[in-house]
Parts: sequence; structure tokens; C-alpha cells
Amino acid sequence: MSTETNDAAATNTDLASARDRAREVRDLYETLEHRLLGRTWTTPELAVGFTNDAAHVGRLVLAAEGTWDIDGDVDAELRHKLAECVWWAFVLADRLGVDLPAAFEATMDTVGRGLADAVKGG
Repeated sequence: MSTETNDAAATNTDLASARDRAREVRDLYETLEHRLLGRTWTTPELAVGFTNDAAHVGRLVLAAEGTWDIDGDVDAELRHKLAECVWWAFVLADRLGVDLPAAFEATMDTVGRGLADAVKGG
């Protein structure tokens, strides 16, 4: 097996492990949602949660660059929100029936080939 194939397999395994952990956390949220709301969040509600955290990442990037003031530890907040965004991506992928580790690998292969060809060509 080539190094590239080994790297892709490791990436897929790492992402599958991250997906499994994200599912565990989502299950805990669903337990609380049932208790508090009598139902779980809908897919659109999940998407709004994701976009809210993604927008917060934008503000934290501005804060890291010194153009937006926030209270607290910018680096810690940025790590937290980026991790939450990855979690949201797994949650949404699960809800929508997307195998995110496989989709990531296939997308990076396609994008990588296209970029490699562009770099070679000019």
C-alpha cells in the first residue's frame, strides 16, 4: 500500500472516530431536548445552530487579527468554536444521510487532483 493510500485510510479512520464521538455527544443533546422540549431539534434548527457557530468563528478570526474586541481568551474560544463547527458538520451529515468521512476523502481527492493539475500547468 502506498504512503498516500495509508494516509487516506488513516484520515478516514480518524474522521470515523470523530464522527462516532460526535454521535455520542448528539445523543446526550437529544436526551436533554426530549426532556426540555418534548422532541429533538429539526434539521433546519440544527443548520441554524451550525451557521450561528460558523458566524462566531468569523468574529473570532477578526479578534485573533486584532480587528474585533471580545472578552476572554480568543485562542481558546477559537479552538472551541472550530471544534463545534466540525461537530455540527458530523451531526448534519448524519441527519442528511451523508457519510462525511467518505465524502471528505472523495472531495479532497478530486480537489487535490485538480489543484495538482493546475500547479503543473502553470
